Amino acid sequence: MKESVVDAHRTVSHDLSVSAELEQFMTGEWVTSPPPGPVRLPVARLTPARRGRLSARFPGERLIVPAGELRVRSNDCDHRFRPHSAYAWLTGLTGEEQAGHVLVMEPDGPHGHEPVLYVRPRSPRTDDGFYRDRRYGEFWVGRRPDLAEAERVTGIRCADLAAQRALPPGRNASTDVELASVLSELRLVKDAWEVQQLQLAVDHTTAGFEDVMRSLPRALAHPRGERWIEGVFGLRARAEGNGTGYETIAAAGAHACVLHWTRNDGPLDARQLLLLDAGVETDSLYTADITRTVPLSGRFSPVQRQVYELVLAAQDAGIAALRPGARFRDFHRAAMRVIAEGLTEWGVLSSPEGDFHRRYTLCSSGHMLGLDVHDCAQARADVYLDGVLEQGQVLTVEPGLYLQPDDGTLPAELRGIGVRIEDDLVITAEGARLMSDALPRTPDAVEAWMGALMEGR
Repeated sequence: MKESVVDAHRTVSHDLSVSAELEQFMTGEWVTSPPPGPVRLPVARLTPARRGRLSARFPGERLIVPAGELRVRSNDCDHRFRPHSAYAWLTGLTGEEQAGHVLVMEPDGPHGHEPVLYVRPRSPRTDDGFYRDRRYGEFWVGRRPDLAEAERVTGIRCADLAAQRALPPGRNASTDVELASVLSELRLVKDAWEVQQLQLAVDHTTAGFEDVMRSLPRALAHPRGERWIEGVFGLRARAEGNGTGYETIAAAGAHACVLHWTRNDGPLDARQLLLLDAGVETDSLYTADITRTVPLSGRFSPVQRQVYELVLAAQDAGIAALRPGARFRDFHRAAMRVIAEGLTEWGVLSSPEGDFHRRYTLCSSGHMLGLDVHDCAQARADVYLDGVLEQGQVLTVEPGLYLQPDDGTLPAELRGIGVRIEDDLVITAEGARLMSDALPRTPDAVEAWMGALMEGR
């Protein structure tokens, strides 16, 4: 018996032995199979200009942008793979088969670069890798393009991944701070194709929110209704795109006061609110990021409506501050001014001045959106957080109030209420366009929307 360990990941102790006769039989009489996927990626017409902008920032330097590696979830099971966002932006490649692949920008003269994509070739039928390698063998994970096919798909010269290991070192996007920052900054302004992809993500997310509203009667009856909601939205995300762009937050009652509540293991109570923060990631890896807070009974109580209306007023103020040339932080400041004044009117604060309102809001009121839910996060502060808004940028506006259940500064009726309203917007020449306007925001519209969906209309 020939023992061949193709990859350390393979659980050899569980492999059945392969006789010489079986090995010979397995490697013979294979016919040509068609390549997977499109002949040419639609985005391939845009990626040369993206790489050109990167090239201009690092003349004469070798640049290395890895897709990333598979990571073990448990024992011999990997997490589902998603390529690094910078790699996807520069190559257009977004599939799970990109694990381990690397884009290298080779210096080509004093001012330019030649892109070379180092990919794992097809599993040859001349050895046992294609049927015994559990991590990369095509019988286990599916066919991938050969080098020529990958070149046609991307328009980039492709080479065997094994050859990349012999290259001299260069700037690596996974370790080099300056390169990572530039790659984030280059993605701050979206082109028209990217805005289309983000709108598609928003539209699918809208459908997912509608699915959740229809499912509320069943979710309310389940002992872990939050999980039911997470699952319903996840079905839409996988059916329409690559999945969710981040872990869904399905937070009922006081769980809504936990900013990143992703355990989603609680029941639903019709007397409480549900905060749902979720986004579909498209196959091109662009994600939406939307939050709605809804009354599980279908009707806001007076105190729930009071909190909701203050958050809505803060969001309206933030959206009104969006326009080209405005400071990025302006919309947050506008929203927080409304929150501070409202808390003062309620008697929670003695004055709207200062930053005491932050006890009840906790975080900023929005962020850039794109290939990552918190997009371009490695951009320098003077370009992003302290920069100005430009036409083509896409961002969220998401003020919230998180009134902790054990906060003694609050009257009892306010404790345990969490409300966030989050929408996705693209900066236009005149101001901003609300991409998620298909989902209602006002309390009356939310109640009408819920009633229609829960009754099956």
